[in-house]
Amino acid sequence: MSQLITIEDLIKIDENTYEIPASYRSDMRVPARVFMNQAMYEDIKGDRSLEQLVNVATLPGIQKYAFAMPDVHQGYGFPIGGVAAFAIEEGGIISPGGLGYDINCGIRLLDVQMTRSEIKPYLDKLATRIFHKVPSGVGKGGNLDFKSHDLDRILSHGAHQMVKIGFGNESDIENCEENGRMDFADPELISEHAKKRGADQIGTLGSGNHFLEIQYVDQIYDEKVAQAFGLFKDQVTIMIHCGSRGLGHQVCTDYLRIMMGKVSQWGIELPDRELVYAPFKSPEAQNYFCAMAAAANFAWANRHMIGHWVREAFQEVISPKMQIRTMYDVSHNIGKIEKHEIDGVIKEVIMHRKGATRAFAPGRPEVPAQYRDVGQPVLIPGTMGTASYVLVGTQESMGIAFGSTCHGAGRRLSRAAAKKQVRGSQLRNELEDQGIIIRSNSDPGLAEEAPLAYKDIDNVISVVQGAGLANKVVRLRPLAVIKGD
Repeated sequence: MSQLITIEDLIKIDENTYEIPASYRSDMRVPARVFMNQAMYEDIKGDRSLEQLVNVATLPGIQKYAFAMPDVHQGYGFPIGGVAAFAIEEGGIISPGGLGYDINCGIRLLDVQMTRSEIKPYLDKLATRIFHKVPSGVGKGGNLDFKSHDLDRILSHGAHQMVKIGFGNESDIENCEENGRMDFADPELISEHAKKRGADQIGTLGSGNHFLEIQYVDQIYDEKVAQAFGLFKDQVTIMIHCGSRGLGHQVCTDYLRIMMGKVSQWGIELPDRELVYAPFKSPEAQNYFCAMAAAANFAWANRHMIGHWVREAFQEVISPKMQIRTMYDVSHNIGKIEKHEIDGVIKEVIMHRKGATRAFAPGRPEVPAQYRDVGQPVLIPGTMGTASYVLVGTQESMGIAFGSTCHGAGRRLSRAAAKKQVRGSQLRNELEDQGIIIRSNSDPGLAEEAPLAYKDIDNVISVVQGAGLANKVVRLRPLAVIKGD
């Protein structure tokens, strides 16, 4: 039965950290930790996100805490912004609702050796060219339509396959989480329906909160790390936010159905049907994990291909000699097998990050060699007309939340509520009055993603840094926004 969690139920650890003790509900195995301040509580007190977090704290094998990042809001199963580690050798589980429908939704940041003033004469034409080269919108197909055997290679090899067939380059892969490929992916575990949904969606942006922005470096907070990341004041960057499109959604749907059919056989009592799971060592869990990895590979190939179209657009509009570098690519909505020190013991866990970003410390082998001395780049987008941030993972973060942080500003209004309060055409005019170019076929789509629909990104980042989850490096401001409907 749903139970409203109030601020009185939370223990204040510090200005940026609150806790729901394990004594709050008899079935909790660990406490729940929420990284937020008082203003953020006001944004979530009317949804089910904290109740969902308590449900996560009841799952078998969970370690230390169930975490909610500063962008937390109600999701499916896990709250969006939910993080949990499940020890594989202690009965740990995997939950499709804990990884999300849009498997490996993520952010790719490209950088350009140009400044804001240098790109200004080209900006209008460049935004239009990118808008036409990168298909966007609900169910929108792209310029590529892969046959079954070609799609299977992409599902197996991710971004590597795109380079092999002539798109992008090796450096795009080097600065990508997992190098753009999970090796144990198995396309045979993905349904034909899922493959059909994804066959023509490589290189497409999607809809909703997915976007492509041309930005510039507005402020530098850590000069040393910014230099290591190759970023400088007023530099032009391009941020790409998208995932595995219809293919990933269908993979999640398929395996939710499979696991739900096994619940009674396994003797599982669920606190919420959306939180259905499988013991990680079961065949069903292993099949889902390998299918999830294949869908993640599809998402990396998708962002890689969009990056290729963007590079081409710059070369067509400005100069054939334009160099566009992939600075980094981070994943949200993904499960990873990782090793973490827990109470003095190194344990292998299946990490669930649902609308959350990995933020690994300097020295971790998972961090690309180019950045290993300073730590993993963390890419956190804001909303249209506001700001986005590049942060860096720290050693402190590893001990706080398994090297995890938020993935964005986090919604505070539903899409329907946003459309009731904002007219898309008016928002378009307001943004263009600020000098931000908008390319979108849908005014209602713009209204759904209006800045007032999201938490204050600057406040979110303040909590991230204050809680020790990651450190600020640079702030990015938008120059042009490309969105689907």
